[in-house]
Parts: sequence; C-alpha cells; structure tokens
Amino acid sequence: MSPDSARAIDGEVDVNGRRYRLPRQPTVVICIDGSEPGYIERAIEMGRAPWFGKVLETGTSLIADCVVPSFTNPNNLSIVTGQPPAVHGICGNYFLDPETGREVMMNDPKFLRVETLFPAFQRAGCRIAVITAKDKLRGLLGKGLALGPGKACSFSSEKADQATLGENGIADVPELVGLPVPDVYSAALSAFVFAAGVRLMERDRPEIMYLSTTDYIQHKHAPGSAAANDFYAMMDGYLARLDALGCTIVLTADHGMNDKHDAAGRPDVLYLQDLFDDWLGAAKARVILPITDPYVVHHGALGSFAVVYLPESASAEEMAKKLRDLPGIEAALTRQEAAARFELPADRLGDLVVIATRQKVLGTSASRHDLSGLTEPLRSHGGVSEQKVPLICNRTLAPGIPSRRWRNFDAFDLGLNLVT
Repeated sequence: MSPDSARAIDGEVDVNGRRYRLPRQPTVVICIDGSEPGYIERAIEMGRAPWFGKVLETGTSLIADCVVPSFTNPNNLSIVTGQPPAVHGICGNYFLDPETGREVMMNDPKFLRVETLFPAFQRAGCRIAVITAKDKLRGLLGKGLALGPGKACSFSSEKADQATLGENGIADVPELVGLPVPDVYSAALSAFVFAAGVRLMERDRPEIMYLSTTDYIQHKHAPGSAAANDFYAMMDGYLARLDALGCTIVLTADHGMNDKHDAAGRPDVLYLQDLFDDWLGAAKARVILPITDPYVVHHGALGSFAVVYLPESASAEEMAKKLRDLPGIEAALTRQEAAARFELPADRLGDLVVIATRQKVLGTSASRHDLSGLTEPLRSHGGVSEQKVPLICNRTLAPGIPSRRWRNFDAFDLGLNLVT
C-alpha cells in the first residue's frame, strides 16, 4: 500500500502504513509547543494543575522522543501523519528548496509528501477540527480536507478574525469564542486555541480535533516559574472542560526547551557561517538555520540544528571531522548519515548537518542575527537535547501493551488504539 493511501475497513482507517480505529468518542490530540518534561509536574506541585495531577495519577503518562530537528513544523507534521520526516518530507521550518535554489519557509502544503490522518478520517465519516496558534502551520495541517460546516474547519488564533467558510470552513471565530484576536507574541495566542477548541466541542462535537499551541512562554520561562505555572493552569482548566465533555485527550509536544546562554545571560552562539567563511573563503559555504520562521523575536533564529551546503572542492567528511573537534558540537554528520540517524529526507538536507550541545545554539553570521527582542536569557531547541517530550492521555493504557520506544507521533495511535 502506498504511504499516502487510506481506506475504511470495519471501523478502521489505514494511513501512511499505520492502522487506526475510528474514534469511539471525540478524540483530541494536543501539541503543547516546547513543553519539556517538568513543566506539568512543577505546576502540579504548586497546586495549579489539578486536572493534570489526576491524569498523571490515573491515566497514561509516558516520555516520548520527538523528531530531530526538534522544531515545530517537522514534529507537528509527524504527529498528524504518524511518520517521521523521511516519509512526510517536512524537515524544518525553513530550508533551501533544491528545485529553485532559494531559501524558503517550509509552510507551503506542496512540500508535504503524504497526506495527514485528517482527510482519511473525514472520508470515513468523521468531522474534523484543526486549530493552531500560528497561521504558518494551518495550510500544512489542513491539506486535503473538505472544509465547511458539518465537515471540517482549519484556522489559527493569529488570523481568527480573517477565517472564512471557503478558506477555513468556519467564519466569525472571535464572536464564537468570545475573545479578541490575541497578539502573536503572547500566552493568550495559545489560550485562544483552547477556548476555541472547547467552544467547538460544545457546539459541533467533532470526532477528531487537533490543537497546536505556541512556545512563546517556554522560550522565556523555565518549568516552575510563575509565568509557566500560570500558562499550565490556564491549560488545565480548558482540558478539564474537554474531559467533562467526554473526550479522549492525548497531549504531547513538538520539542523540549533548554537554557542556551552563558553565566552572564548572553546567548551562547557558534556562528557557523563566519566559521566556514574563515575556513573556505567568504560565501563559499552556505549555512541554513531550519528554526527560522516569521516569528523570531523570542529566539532570534538561534537553535541547535543547522545544515551546511559546501562547495564541490570541500570534503563533507573532512569538514564534519573538523566541526566535531570544536567545543559545543554534539554531532556533525554527512547528509546520508543524518538522514539515516534521524529519519530525514536526504534530498532536502545540506552536505552537512550540525547539532549543538545542550546549552549551545548555532547561528549564521553574528551580523545577521537581531537579538534585540530577547528580553530574557535565551531558551531554545533544535537538537537531541530537546528530544524528550511528554506523551499523556486521560485514559489508562490497555493491558498487554508491550514496552516500546514511544514517539510523539504515536499520539493518535495511543488515543485511538492503545488506551481503554
């Protein structure tokens, strides 16, 4: 069966080589952007998250691995396709398009190589709701859906006031939710996602719902901080309401988050373009940072994963060895090594893949990064050190499920197939 085929068989659908039962009750899968293990637990300890406390005690609480690079687009698309980037093709927020030679955002649905689970469930008779914080994911997540009342909707908090029946399958979203459109750099952007999800579940009761937040808070505030606890308390209240509506709820994250600064609070950066300019000559190599997206204020386009395109005269193996000798480098891999190790599409990688250590980030040139928006010491992601994420469900794991390496893209499998 081809990876993007789907068919309904006796209450099941096959999508991308995995089989899912049709939902017995509304199933809500949530990607909490940047939610490293510890955020939920600290909020519980402070008495701010009673719903989470109950679920961790009586439901299913696992630790999973996200996709590397530990960025938003690759992981959200892995969650909703059930497969790694080698299958779905989205390997960053930003990449060098080999067809055009241009650096572009990886937001266009044309870059997605298989369909998501959503059209398959829709063909099987399910109503679908997809709500994201930032609009950059909406086109990818909603690809292939027949949008309209009683069918499916796909919209973002960021542009909720611009949603139309033709483009999003829903209109007048702020009026429905009872909230104004939030600022894109705010915790309220994620709160709007949850408020909209609860309101749609109350009104329409879609069988499949996907909610995806922003990591604005996690980039600025560590687990246990007052702002983080406030954020998880907000989430806790909305999740309790979805639970009371009878939903099976699965929560995971697209990546974790770590401090990436020195003792003085300055970003701890290795500027790769400057380095390669010294080694090979100005602009002979080309460094791409896949963390780059339209919303760089809270991270300055600094993450722990980079790709490098080399001139024909340079040896990838030699350059990788040279990089591995530098402090702050976790891994330096050739294209094929990185594709095999991290299940990535080799044709969308550079000659080298570079991953920084836990407290280090990678930049291009110092002159190209505007860090004026970093009002707190940098926290960021992208490497293997941000790979551990929660995988939580408000139902108990069914008896006899063998131990396995859990992935965040097992979320729909967990909620539909593996819990009681």
